[in-house]
Amino acid sequence: MASIKIISRLSSRRVIYAAILGDLLIGITKLIAAAWTGSSSLLSEGVHSIVDTGNGFLLLYGLHRSAVRPDLEHPLGYGREIYFWSFVVAVLLFAFGAGVSLYQGAVHVLNPEPVQHIAASYVVLGVSALFDGTTWWLALRNFRGELRYSKIIDAIRKSKDPPSFMVLFEDSAALAGILVAFTGIFLSVRLDLPVLDGVGSILIGLLLGVTAWLLAKETKSLLIGERADPAIVDSILQVAGQIDGVTHANGILTVHLAPQEILVAFSLEFADGLRTPEIEAKVVELERRVRLSHPEVIAVFVKPQSPEGFKATAERRFGNR
Repeated sequence: MASIKIISRLSSRRVIYAAILGDLLIGITKLIAAAWTGSSSLLSEGVHSIVDTGNGFLLLYGLHRSAVRPDLEHPLGYGREIYFWSFVVAVLLFAFGAGVSLYQGAVHVLNPEPVQHIAASYVVLGVSALFDGTTWWLALRNFRGELRYSKIIDAIRKSKDPPSFMVLFEDSAALAGILVAFTGIFLSVRLDLPVLDGVGSILIGLLLGVTAWLLAKETKSLLIGERADPAIVDSILQVAGQIDGVTHANGILTVHLAPQEILVAFSLEFADGLRTPEIEAKVVELERRVRLSHPEVIAVFVKPQSPEGFKATAERRFGNR
């Protein structure tokens, strides 16, 4: 289990390090270019890159905190810290990235100024596309693995590892923002309508707002507590059914405490003739087998219960769903 966690954290960290370096250099360049050219779209993109830089540091901090060992105050560990800080990233992207872009765009629409030094704007946007495209490709390669491209969206929805897809989301938004900024600047010059540069900034703000909402939606669900993948649940339940003395595996509850940490709670019916020490031995054997087949399981709880009792409990808790 430890090796799986380490590999996951290292691959995520490499992508985040690359994104931080790229976003910082791009952000500074964009802000300087925005001050020189007077472009509202470039300013919005500069703020976006700086916000992404800060978000990268927050994700690294979340990865660091999630690795802290359990203690008396947090006996199940600190794994959910990565979900909390990922949610904070989504909020900051909305509050600062989208908020500043929308405000700056509105100001420019109300008081339009022509963009200066057009060539410099295009050069900065081109270099930005190169940097963001590189980190986007690294993030995509890290997340995709052996998946087919058609399965990526579904994999993001099912993923329990926010850092692995958040950089991909942010860089996708960055590339789309660069395209919007280029279009806004180009049309504002070509049509002699400076207001279009401000419209571009507003569109970038809306784009960041949608991205932030999608990220917040995914991370909120994980923060509240999502069950393990159905295939993993079925596999763990099958292991329980193979234990001698377990007459019926009634059901199972699982929840992700971190990307590679799962808590499991069983409802099992044991053979009537088993005594307490024998049931305890069966539980120990069950935990050993579950952890052997699924190292990501860090805690196993067992409730001896009849199928009728489990059904009644499930109906009280979940209704008829």
